[in-house]
Amino acid sequence: MTQVTERGTPLPTAPRAAAGRRRSPAAAACVLGGAVAAGLGLGFLAVLVIVLWISSPYPDSGPGGALHLAAGLWLLAHGTELVRYETLSGVPAPVGVTPLLLVALPALLMRRAARLGSASGDGSDGDEVLPTSAVFSAVTCGYLCVGSLATVYAAGGPMPANPLSAAWHVPLVAVLAAAGGVWAAKGRPVGPLPEWTPGAVRRAVARPRYALALRAGAAGALVLLGGGALLVGASLAWHAAEVQGSFLELTGVWSGRFAVLLLALALLPNAMVWGAAYALGPGFALGPGATATPLGFAGSPALPRFPLLAALPPEGPGTLLTCATAGVPVVAGLAVGWFAVRRAREVPYRETALTAALGALVCGLVLAGLAAASSGPLGSRGLASFGPVWWTTGAAAFAWTLLPAVAVALAVHSWRTRPARQADATEDAWHDSGVRELRWEALRRVAGALIPDLAPDAPPAPVPAEPSPVAPVAPVAPAGTVKPPRRLTVVTGLHLDLTPIPAPVEEVPPGDPEPLVPSVTGARVLARRKPPV
Repeated sequence: MTQVTERGTPLPTAPRAAAGRRRSPAAAACVLGGAVAAGLGLGFLAVLVIVLWISSPYPDSGPGGALHLAAGLWLLAHGTELVRYETLSGVPAPVGVTPLLLVALPALLMRRAARLGSASGDGSDGDEVLPTSAVFSAVTCGYLCVGSLATVYAAGGPMPANPLSAAWHVPLVAVLAAAGGVWAAKGRPVGPLPEWTPGAVRRAVARPRYALALRAGAAGALVLLGGGALLVGASLAWHAAEVQGSFLELTGVWSGRFAVLLLALALLPNAMVWGAAYALGPGFALGPGATATPLGFAGSPALPRFPLLAALPPEGPGTLLTCATAGVPVVAGLAVGWFAVRRAREVPYRETALTAALGALVCGLVLAGLAAASSGPLGSRGLASFGPVWWTTGAAAFAWTLLPAVAVALAVHSWRTRPARQADATEDAWHDSGVRELRWEALRRVAGALIPDLAPDAPPAPVPAEPSPVAPVAPVAPAGTVKPPRRLTVVTGLHLDLTPIPAPVEEVPPGDPEPLVPSVTGARVLARRKPPV
């Protein structure tokens, strides 16, 4: 029932209620979009696991076990730690090394769901557009609902998920991916921070040094990852025989080899991060007391047979070839310094050095995060720690890139802001060597009299007076005549004759009236054309 005031006007609560009713279908669609994104990721992995289970000649369980394993792999793609209970020692073994390429599946699906939810509903049909916060919350809630169901379902499989690990890994990936999708749907705005942010923080972030530092740090991180990929490829090519032998010994059927190949491809980004950590110096751990660094491979790790692990450097002290990998972080520091320089000339040197230092810090933070995401336990005891240590990798990346970045940034800034080069006195020597006069004389001979002779020793020839049949003083024209135009004559020596051209003066007999239309000299009368029929 509509409430009205004493004057009979409706209260303003009715439009808000109607807007809320119009908004509910859009919010439900966003929730459904998040649930569909999670379902698509689960379905993709379920189909892949079912295909491998069907093609396997010796399946360990039925289709239910394969579906439980697919749910566990989906949770592993978010960084959740799985637990393997069927071990030879009977001690549960955690599996926490997340294939980074597998993380792209839920992240891309969630990002697309948030982007489509933000783009839907433009208000043209009367429906109200959902705000950004509502789209973000709705999509995230739908995704997390499916994630909680998958966690419960995976608990009955061979590799259940750790509930505490799933409680913060799945929401973290969902929130980051949804935020990226909403930001992309709004056109990737890089504007001021919200009003609730402290003023000092908003003023500090608005400075251009932070955007340049992010760009420089990202460039340095990309150089480090590229160097890590180069090291991994070179090591795989160097140990090609060992890699092939481990690949063939793992399984003898094509379905098993296909599964091993897929797992190796999913772990390639992890290997790139490990290669970057190796080039930085801290290296990576292969169990308690076993570490691979450019200075040497210490310890005797108990490693499983796997193609990527077969490409590890040999045990023992390092060589000149392994120490040469230190060139990768040096190149990364040069890239940070190059991208940290602004184009403006009024930027002081201290600002440039500070921007380069911040870029090195961003590079260290990025490498620390990637090292933490690419490492984890692969079992208990000897395989409890596997991969690079995040804080040592980040500190080494910052230390390696700081000095080269600041030095290169200052050098590039000095080169770009150098004063303009003064003209040397020897540059005008060709004006005094006679070359100019020779070229001008050649041009004058070719062009004839159009180009005057500008030789410094020859004065310009006098221009003879042109005889004129008209008296020097032009007679005064009667009223109604047009002023005669001037004649422009070009002669040798660039002298202009501006003698007025006399116009014929029409004599008016005495007693005749003055003509209504004055005489115009030089007018051309065109015949009038008939319009087309």
